[in-house]
Amino acid sequence: MGSHWVEAYRYHRWANLHLLDVCTRLSPGQLELTTPGTYGTVSATLMHMAGAEQRYVARLTDGEPAYSEKDGFPGVQPLADLITKSTDRLTELSESMGPNPDFTAKFRDAVYRLEPGVIFVQALHHGNDHRTHICTIFGAHGIEYGDMDVWAYGEATGSLAKVSG
Repeated sequence: MGSHWVEAYRYHRWANLHLLDVCTRLSPGQLELTTPGTYGTVSATLMHMAGAEQRYVARLTDGEPAYSEKDGFPGVQPLADLITKSTDRLTELSESMGPNPDFTAKFRDAVYRLEPGVIFVQALHHGNDHRTHICTIFGAHGIEYGDMDVWAYGEATGSLAKVSG
């Protein structure tokens, strides 16, 4: 799919890990915080993110998810491990999979024909959406989480560096 997709997934991975790093420093009570307009608690949102990432990989590879939200909250570090593995796999797949008009995937108890790119875009959108939910919860409860936008990613990885002025 191209190097820009790979860079998008590198950001996705970095932002997930940044957020999970913040979450490792939260108390059990803070992991249960929520605020109106978000998915749910911090822990429920993390579980949902991990479960969804597993499903995206499974759809692209015709495999089975290694984790489901129904499995319960295993803790922040196990979720970080799952999300890291699935995001790494999505990055690999984004490098190797091209357009395929005959691609099919199971979704909501049915099989659909769709371009693999739809799954890749959904994975990125889903991650951004739910990271925003968690940051909204943090902001509403006075929890500092630092910068995790694409500019911060660029600075952290050396992809953005001032050359003059």
